[in-house]
Amino acid sequence: MTFEAILFDCDGVLVDSEPITNGVLCQMLGEAGWQLSPDECMRLFIGKTVRSETARIEAETGRPLTDAWMAEFYARRNARLQTELVAIANAPQAVHAVHALLQGRIACASGADRFKVEMQLTQVGLAPYFAGRIFSGHEMPATKPAPDVYLAAAASVAVPPARCLVVEDTVTGVMAGVAAGATVVGYSPSPVGHGSPDALRAAGALQVMTDMAELPVLLQALRGL
Repeated sequence: MTFEAILFDCDGVLVDSEPITNGVLCQMLGEAGWQLSPDECMRLFIGKTVRSETARIEAETGRPLTDAWMAEFYARRNARLQTELVAIANAPQAVHAVHALLQGRIACASGADRFKVEMQLTQVGLAPYFAGRIFSGHEMPATKPAPDVYLAAAASVAVPPARCLVVEDTVTGVMAGVAAGATVVGYSPSPVGHGSPDALRAAGALQVMTDMAELPVLLQALRGL
């Protein structure tokens, strides 16, 4: 298979944001009356939007999920991201390498809101690689696991999804890439827990990397170079 483009997820693939975002969410849910451990919160919400779990949150807290609550969540989340966020290990080097190999045909397709994605990529120095090719599931008819955000990203680089490689770290994201008709490779630095290699493969990932440094080599191998 000749792969002509790579479509990256953002959280957990390019930036190590998920523990931070999940920590804020877990704390705020606890304040609202739903006590969860960080691990339980991650298991329930990783790869999903908060609003997609509105019914569960309202049932567990006994309170409506209001716009004001979401605004506070975003504000507290963004404040911590701006002070604590770092890139996933070796992700910047991998992005630089594949950007060169593919003559710039890379895009970012995230389930998160655009402000968060652009803020994070800017903070870790990756925004220039994705300028004009950043897509948010919040702006699509349906977000992951629907394929919409990956279809939009593929269109932006003028490459059919079947010749795109998607990089994902969650089952939800892998399902979205597969549904778009792309080939998906997983990223999972841990053999157990959320987004384990077995879970990603079961969702449709062709292979699973444990280090983002593997990506340029994997791309060349898959392209038959």
